[in-house]
Amino acid sequence: MDDKFFERMDSELTGWANPVARLHQAIDKNEFTLYCQPILALDATGGYSMGEVLIRMREEESALLPPGDFLPVFEHYRMMPQLDRWVVRNTLRRLAAGSRIPRLTVNVSGQTLADAEFPGYLAAELGKHSVPADRLLFEIDESDALVHGAAATAFAAACRKIGNGVMIDGFGRRAVSFSVLKGIAVNYVKVDGGITRKILGNETARNKMNAILRVSEAVGFGVVAECVEDQDVLTRLKALRVGHAQGFGIYQPHALDKVAGS
Repeated sequence: MDDKFFERMDSELTGWANPVARLHQAIDKNEFTLYCQPILALDATGGYSMGEVLIRMREEESALLPPGDFLPVFEHYRMMPQLDRWVVRNTLRRLAAGSRIPRLTVNVSGQTLADAEFPGYLAAELGKHSVPADRLLFEIDESDALVHGAAATAFAAACRKIGNGVMIDGFGRRAVSFSVLKGIAVNYVKVDGGITRKILGNETARNKMNAILRVSEAVGFGVVAECVEDQDVLTRLKALRVGHAQGFGIYQPHALDKVAGS
């Protein structure tokens, strides 16, 4: 099937007559809004040491489209590297202007992992905005790290050379396997919400979390529990000495400028 077929299908799904032109327009005219969900440190400091940057697309009448409505179209037309560059550029602008949250995390796509020119772009933007590299950390989804193993390893090595951190997102989504960490010297793993949500009443979930914590202590990476939705789960995570937590029960996503603006 040719691109014209997919353009017709995308048009039916999104209402865009020309999806490719619409995506280029959105990037060129900055038709996106960055949101942020802070990540809570569960040690004695108790502050928001990190925050995950999220993206929304502005449509007519100022409506904000969630990622699920436009990211698949970017992915289909292999335009995720352009979008990831936009996110990095505008996240660095926020950090350069001042941020109450010292470190921001940005998700990168599998397509960007394989983009040999991205590390050079990143280094140039860090220099342009005079932002220390360690204030920006990249989240690689576990599935992308498995499917694009060589590219993920090379990307992580380039980040380490520049000074950025790396986090594996959705860790343990299918089964807890530490093979994904071979060759990728991660700073953090973000434990999948399927484990976090069940940690109170499911022995398997608790065993998975304990295994992750044991390896994290031995290897030297931090652990973030995602999808924390209530106080009882947060209390248990603290008792287990999980380092960080994120979720709607802690802090819901808000506009980046509102959350991090100094």
